[in-house]
Amino acid sequence: MTDITTEFAGLKLKNPVMTAAGPSSRDGMTLLNAAAGGVGGLVAKTVSVKPADVPHPNMAALKEGRVGSRRGILNAELWSELSIEQWLEKEYAIALSSGLPLVASVGYTPEEVSLLGPKLEKAGVHAIEFSTHYVGGHTKIAKALREVVEIPIFAKLSPKGDVVEIAKSLEPYVDGIVGINTYGPCLRIDIETGKPMLGSSDGYGWMSGAALKPIALRCIAEIAKSVKIPVIGVGGVASGADVIEFTMAGAAATQVCTAAILEGHTIYGRIARETTEWLKIHGYDSLKDIRGVALPYMDGSATLTPPPMVDMEKCTLCGLCPKSCVYGAITVDKGKDLFKIDRDLCQACGMCISVCPYHALSVD
Repeated sequence: MTDITTEFAGLKLKNPVMTAAGPSSRDGMTLLNAAAGGVGGLVAKTVSVKPADVPHPNMAALKEGRVGSRRGILNAELWSELSIEQWLEKEYAIALSSGLPLVASVGYTPEEVSLLGPKLEKAGVHAIEFSTHYVGGHTKIAKALREVVEIPIFAKLSPKGDVVEIAKSLEPYVDGIVGINTYGPCLRIDIETGKPMLGSSDGYGWMSGAALKPIALRCIAEIAKSVKIPVIGVGGVASGADVIEFTMAGAAATQVCTAAILEGHTIYGRIARETTEWLKIHGYDSLKDIRGVALPYMDGSATLTPPPMVDMEKCTLCGLCPKSCVYGAITVDKGKDLFKIDRDLCQACGMCISVCPYHALSVD
């Protein structure tokens, strides 16, 4: 039986998919919905000493192509609009009724997390994630929180700065690293009005979703190679394949926010099911079998000598690869059952491998 449970820092999850701090974890009922949707663990929206005064509008989809496929969002979201008192008296209790591990998220200064940390612990949360949200002072915040609570604490890092050095500096004080936060500032303009699509003071927002995943994946891999504590991947997780990729980069679990905003709370269960199915198809018994397997290859050894290998049993002659080959090295003719790569023209760029939906092309 395929096992997708995961355990880190004393937290036991039925699957590696967690909510992430944001609109899709904005209150107790939203977190209960996530639990009903199949999530493995809960992370609540970030709280601070005062409710946030959020600008409106504060979210805008990123779109790609004429069909308007969504690649992520920009947001001018802040921390929770609900008071800390409401979270302590009501929202955490509702979330805890799910029976799933619950991680509170808190910000932002050492003084604020020191004040709020004990209250969150008393409310019964199982761990605390602190968000630096580009404010810096990572170590001071970690020390302040570590001094006042006994439960596990996790640091959520910005993609800006040297994530390896920051993670190393935090390792003595935290039980895990979460990466990454949103990236920005960024801008979208409504071409019908000429106005920014977000209502922040400058119209700027912060990017999340699929467009962020390559940055998040790089950060997770670098951190996982550098520290011995668990790392949790967040940024563009929308499928089981994304979970597999983050796990191969060393992640103990993943968090989902943007995809849940775009698709709804049932996405968590879908991602978990897809993760299980991938492991079954590839003959793995658990996530432990693939955790960190990509890290040894991040040494320049993942090279391609032209041409790529072709598995004709998998190839459907769909014609995607010749369209993406800027060197004109690939010829496909479905009518003649022909597939050919010209070794002399092939530049070993690898684009054809990445676009093949059937994994018929490979390095070896």
